[in-house]
Amino acid sequence: MKLTILGGGGFRVPLVYGALLTDRGEGRVTEVVLHDLDDSRLYAVARVLAEQAATVPDAPTVTATTDLDEALRGADFVFSAIRVGGLEGRANDERVALAEGVLGQETVGAGGIAYGLRTVPVAVDIAQRVARLAPDAWVINFTNPAGLVTEAMSRHLGGRVIGICDSPVGLGRRIAKVLGANPREAFIDYVGLNHLGWVRGLRVAGRDELPRLLADPDLLGSFEEGKLFGTDWLQSLGAIPNEYLHYYYFNRETVRAYSEVERTRGAFLRDQQAQFYDEMKHPDTAALTAWDRTRAEREATYMSENRETAGAGERDADDLSGGYEKVALALMRAIARDERTTLILNVRNQGALSVLDADAVIEVPCLVDANGAHPVAVAPLPDHATGLVCAVKGVEREVLAAAESGSRTTAVKAFALHPLVDSVNVARRLVEGYTEVHPGLAYLK
Repeated sequence: MKLTILGGGGFRVPLVYGALLTDRGEGRVTEVVLHDLDDSRLYAVARVLAEQAATVPDAPTVTATTDLDEALRGADFVFSAIRVGGLEGRANDERVALAEGVLGQETVGAGGIAYGLRTVPVAVDIAQRVARLAPDAWVINFTNPAGLVTEAMSRHLGGRVIGICDSPVGLGRRIAKVLGANPREAFIDYVGLNHLGWVRGLRVAGRDELPRLLADPDLLGSFEEGKLFGTDWLQSLGAIPNEYLHYYYFNRETVRAYSEVERTRGAFLRDQQAQFYDEMKHPDTAALTAWDRTRAEREATYMSENRETAGAGERDADDLSGGYEKVALALMRAIARDERTTLILNVRNQGALSVLDADAVIEVPCLVDANGAHPVAVAPLPDHATGLVCAVKGVEREVLAAAESGSRTTAVKAFALHPLVDSVNVARRLVEGYTEVHPGLAYLK
């Protein structure tokens, strides 16, 4: 089975390959094709993968190419993890937004909109190429903003594109752990959009264990989200929000913290990864060791400004392991082998969440089999959550409309309507600022 990885020179690709190396079952991936626009990054990642595979018999073969059509042709699965504009683009997203006093995070608020506006046209081109060159392939999208990009691609691929994210998985795992439950045996009632969802229940053997957690302040405050949001707020919500909702619930404090740091997250990653790729140009560098060291530092500093704002301290060791690669492998297994399972995924709504239309991509538990991912019908969200989901989905739709039409006016509307952008004038200046620094937004007229 052939897996094509778009963004194959990306830093996190070894996580995916490492997961593939653990799969010894029938119908496993035997061929991996890395595609990237930067051949030096492809070379660096290929070296890491070679060291990973050195002691594994019958490891999937790895080839690399800068030719997109060649990479896609004949693929069974396509894993999309591209970053349009690179980490320099992410750093600019943060800088332009913070200059206007609003959040520039890569998937939330102004930064997420800017990232979406330059990514959607590229993602649509990829979707159209997949439909032409590999019509039977399944596309697994990890490209951010994941829900928005998945919805853009679904307009050309239908249900054959599925978005994944490790945030709900990690959240469910942490909740199960503090409750003493096996995450594999628990059903997580998680509902929302990508990076905008809530765990409303965790059922084990038919019993919802979440009320027990919410009723115990010590237990509630013992894990990442309890430290991040505070036990009083979680008890008020009656649910456990995805960590990215910290940007909404504590926006003023987070913007202040981001404004005061010496380097934003994007700038830190840009500099850190540049050092890694430079190091990899030397043939005597121990590739896997260098990658492991860089990844550990990357994960340990994740959302550090938010944790500092909340006084949450350092991340627990168990939270440094990622997880999206395990979701990707489980999804591929379920489809390729008809190994039915339940995963939290980004898929078209199809009536699962009544407040949104059928084509809106949402993030909910899905039953997965050889025919793809089927969202589980979920109970309505409370009013405050419904309002936020509808507002952000409305913004996503404006981003899609702007990307399709090239309308600068529609782009301004997308920024202005976002809950974390508080002024139409700010929205106009954001569009001006982003078009100045991003060549990929030159299409906006």
